[in-house]
Amino acid sequence: MARGERHDAKGLIREAYRIEGIGPGECRSVFLDWALSVPEGEEVRMALEALIARHAPANPDHPMTAVLREGLESAARPRRRGGWRSRPRD
Repeated sequence: MARGERHDAKGLIREAYRIEGIGPGECRSVFLDWALSVPEGEEVRMALEALIARHAPANPDHPMTAVLREGLESAARPRRRGGWRSRPRD
């Protein structure tokens, strides 16, 4: 199995690259479908890195490449945890 294929079990990302004339909005919809189907416990960041490594070199200007990179950037940002409970109290 090629790198990236096991991270796209339904072939959603692969098919998005094959759709001629697909735009950024459609790519975001495909990405959302893909993200919702990521198996529990799978590292999303690692999956995105594998998908980018598989598809981006041959498709650097494809809108799906941009969406995958945006997803990777979002996955890298630390998220605030704890809410009001983590704030100091008087």
